[in-house]
Amino acid sequence: MNFMVTSFQYALEMIINFDAEVFQTVWVSLYTSFLAILFAALIGIPVGTILGLTRFPGRRFILTLLNTLMALPTVVIGLLLFGFFSRQGPLGPLGLLFTPLAMIAGQTVLATPIIANYTVASVSGADSRIMQTALTLGAGYIHGAWQLLKEVRFGVMAAIVAGFGRVIGEVGVAMMLGGNIRGYTRTMTTAIALETSKGEFAFGIALGIVLLTVALFVNVFMYRLQQKQ
Repeated sequence: MNFMVTSFQYALEMIINFDAEVFQTVWVSLYTSFLAILFAALIGIPVGTILGLTRFPGRRFILTLLNTLMALPTVVIGLLLFGFFSRQGPLGPLGLLFTPLAMIAGQTVLATPIIANYTVASVSGADSRIMQTALTLGAGYIHGAWQLLKEVRFGVMAAIVAGFGRVIGEVGVAMMLGGNIRGYTRTMTTAIALETSKGEFAFGIALGIVLLTVALFVNVFMYRLQQKQ
């Protein structure tokens, strides 16, 4: 019990004193996650909007695929992209493996199905008269879809928040594509796994506290969005 208490005290001291390594790791986690969510939103929101507004052959298959990808283990995504980014892979000459860009790509793949599925649900549940009214008043399809998205903006924001919550706490993609390089690609989750195995329990607790704080803010924000929706 004394070991836990002492480790927790050291962890709090690291956070209060702004330990450089702790906050470097936090920074890598946050900026890779934010960029991944940005790219995932740019892909997932249009895809989800199209799937929510239109009916076409193959739509059911795409929805099933998105649902499957939501449940895909992160290590599987990491494995597939590792094959693409490795020296023998088609993108090997770009030298992206074990870089933040590779991590961002993997996290984008991880978050896109989540954002797309949430957007489909929000658009499908919206009042169909919004789109019909916009088209009747002379708006184009894109402008009408934009007006619809403005009406369901809280649902779309919830999609983005859910995607961020997914990528900030994942381990497999960050470990396999980033390589857990200190000061470069080491994230909070990979650092916790590594440092704890090395016996640096206080360091792991410090990162765990920060990660839990981020998760708390994400969940509170998502709850408030759901209440508004």
